[in-house]
Amino acid sequence: QAHAKVWHLYNDHFRPTQRGKVSIALSSHWIKPRHMTEKNIKECQKSLDFVLGWFAKPIFIDGDYPESMRSNLSSLLPEFSEVEQKYIKGTADFFALSFGATLSFQLLDSHMKFQQLESISLRQLLYWISSEYNNPQIFIVENSWFVSGSTKRDDAKYIYYLKKFIMETLKAIRYDGVNVFGYTVWSLLDGFEWHRGYSIRRGLFYVDFQSHDKKLMPKSSVLFYQKLIEKNGFPPLPENQPTEGIFPCGFAWGIVDNYIQVDTTPTQFLDSNVYMWDVHQTKKLIKVNGVFTSRRKRHCVDFAAMRLQISLLQEMHVTHFHFSLKWSLILPLGNLSLVNHTLVHYYQCFASELLRANITPVVALWQPMAENQELPVSLAKYGAWENPETIQAFVEYAKFCFTSLGGHVKFWITMNEPPVKNLTYTAGHNLLKAHAKAWHLYDKEFRRSQKGKISIALQADWVEPACPFSRNDQEVADRILEFDIGWLAEPIFGKGDYPQVMRAWLHRRNSVDLYNFHLPYFSEDEKKLIQGSFDFFALSHYTTTLVGWEKEDALKYDHYLEVQMINDITWLHSPSRAAVVPWGLRKLLKWVKSKYGDVPVYVTANGIDDDQNMVHDKLRVYYIQNYINEALKAYSLDNVNLQGYFVYSFNDKTAPKYGLYSYVANQYEPKPSMKHYREIIDNNGFPGPETPELLCREEIASCSECHFFRTRKSLLAFISFIFVAFIVTIFFITYYSKRVERRYK
Repeated sequence: QAHAKVWHLYNDHFRPTQRGKVSIALSSHWIKPRHMTEKNIKECQKSLDFVLGWFAKPIFIDGDYPESMRSNLSSLLPEFSEVEQKYIKGTADFFALSFGATLSFQLLDSHMKFQQLESISLRQLLYWISSEYNNPQIFIVENSWFVSGSTKRDDAKYIYYLKKFIMETLKAIRYDGVNVFGYTVWSLLDGFEWHRGYSIRRGLFYVDFQSHDKKLMPKSSVLFYQKLIEKNGFPPLPENQPTEGIFPCGFAWGIVDNYIQVDTTPTQFLDSNVYMWDVHQTKKLIKVNGVFTSRRKRHCVDFAAMRLQISLLQEMHVTHFHFSLKWSLILPLGNLSLVNHTLVHYYQCFASELLRANITPVVALWQPMAENQELPVSLAKYGAWENPETIQAFVEYAKFCFTSLGGHVKFWITMNEPPVKNLTYTAGHNLLKAHAKAWHLYDKEFRRSQKGKISIALQADWVEPACPFSRNDQEVADRILEFDIGWLAEPIFGKGDYPQVMRAWLHRRNSVDLYNFHLPYFSEDEKKLIQGSFDFFALSHYTTTLVGWEKEDALKYDHYLEVQMINDITWLHSPSRAAVVPWGLRKLLKWVKSKYGDVPVYVTANGIDDDQNMVHDKLRVYYIQNYINEALKAYSLDNVNLQGYFVYSFNDKTAPKYGLYSYVANQYEPKPSMKHYREIIDNNGFPGPETPELLCREEIASCSECHFFRTRKSLLAFISFIFVAFIVTIFFITYYSKRVERRYK
């Protein structure tokens, strides 16, 4: 009633001359159903009625309280007379909304939630207000979140909450038709925060409460908000717009399957027993004892399971297939004293059949998995990569693989995605020496005859400073890149030793703290051995991470590297919470070029998980489209020597939720993402109307019939001989029959 009287006072006596407007600022939360049932949805409506509708409905609708309040509170809720209802109704020129952590959530009585779930979705609240109160003009008069009281000026968490709220406001305006005409950040400066005191901060300006003058210092959020105001929102950036163009001739389009499905069940044609068919009684085959046929040699066609896998790969139109061998199964004892010849023969057949299908096998000698890191038990038991003896064991294993499979495999990976997050420095040291020795072994003994190439594949996710305006955050991002990628890349692709950033940081940590992290040293001979032991730079890339130096969330803070992991809540995320950040791949490829020069680069794995229950994997389609487009920008605009791209993964059977093929009831079904990837492969990128035509020397994959003839040259020669002999025979028969005919005439 007091508000209504003030509104009428202004309306009657001041509006004609001052031409202003008046409203009441209401605070609200947002609530979503715990379960999508009619009862829970009604409880959510009741929650909003009790918090926001209590004041909003009398003013914006009919001058009376919500019906849900009347039915629940009965006599406790005062009655408005008809005169009062008419007096209160319409006493607002706009809807002033406050939405923030304190007023909207922390001070909210838990009973007001009616056992439903709170949510910080400002967009949904704006849409609800628009629908509930006849699309009023809305002015957001307070909105923000908070950071820890210990956070100083690089308030990344605050920035991303602010970004989320303003983005949701923009979406409500553009997509939902909500009439929002203003937005206000709370608050200008740090202060005493109600019941939380000085334990949190929400200001755009930092205040040191312990100082005498309480000087105001701008935070990173000030710069972010300032630029946002200058741009009036989030205009599309030119560098984030899709580009048109195609990749070079011979570009490797691939797919990844960590481990191929090995099925060595012998075919019936290898059975040397003789059987009789009991057609009268049992209708079954009965083995004849003591009678055998000659045992024939095993052939690749005996492995029926591989034909299905290869037919699926052909359906995809890929040119390369990347998989890993199982060291622990090929050499169970870790040496040549026991060899699984059946498995080796399967790998030989699989590689040869891939070549027959015009698909290049890309084979990794070792890929770590959870159990024993996929090492033979004898090696895993005695220290794994911590034990220097594993180095020589790996070299012997590599030599065996080069000898057994090198006739079919020309594209080798020594180690695929070594787990740097779980490796000790000693293990990494030995791993690098094992890789280098295997590379030199291939280079000296096999390269000339087999004419292949070999390198290591590193996992390389991009790391971005959480505050783009913060020098400290940039230093943290650079440090993490060196620890995550440079640790194993710099000795091979750089100067033969570990990054100087790593050595300096560990020296500092060991001297200041109780840590004792020893980063081993290479001898000069070892440096020469490791440096340059590559033919290309292979990397796996999945996502991008934000990092900062301000400690905000203890659960996501790495004390060892003094880094805070930050989440941009406006980014698109997969079900497993992996961020979809396509531009991160381009930045990574540029970083590799700037660090290691014009080295040939292959993205040997790039993929995202998706909901297995969804028929259309729209997220993966979006992911593949945009990541490949960013790879094209790196190639065409940044001159990165990119020579191949591989999607992870082949199917859901071996990599659940990541596959381009679903696997249900022993059946493989292509997902929309597979068909989309195939289309990109067929176009060799994203050609536009002005894209010049690329004439490649040989378009092998475009003609399946051509491939049939190319892979059966000896058969064609025999058929040609028969055909020529047939023609010659017909000619002579005709010729001599005519001569005989003339003679009788």
